[in-house]
Amino acid sequence: MRKPPSPCIDVCRYRRAGPAGAHCIACSMTKAQKRLGKAAKGREARRGFVALVRAQQTAMGGFEGWRTAYARKLAKRGMGWDDL
Repeated sequence: MRKPPSPCIDVCRYRRAGPAGAHCIACSMTKAQKRLGKAAKGREARRGFVALVRAQQTAMGGFEGWRTAYARKLAKRGMGWDDL
């Protein structure tokens, strides 16, 4: 099984206010979280990080287009939502 891709969908506009500071309008990550995501090595670490981002989006009211864009990234790796 491959490790999941980063939750980033290459929009990177930090304009959403949140408890941890400015969040990206697309993936809902902060700049600090993006650095942590890059540091997450291995499949399990990356899966956990993606789960954190998905939970954060649910709490914040995630960007609608993120799910579609991330599904495309998963498909390029031969993965689906069930693989997370």
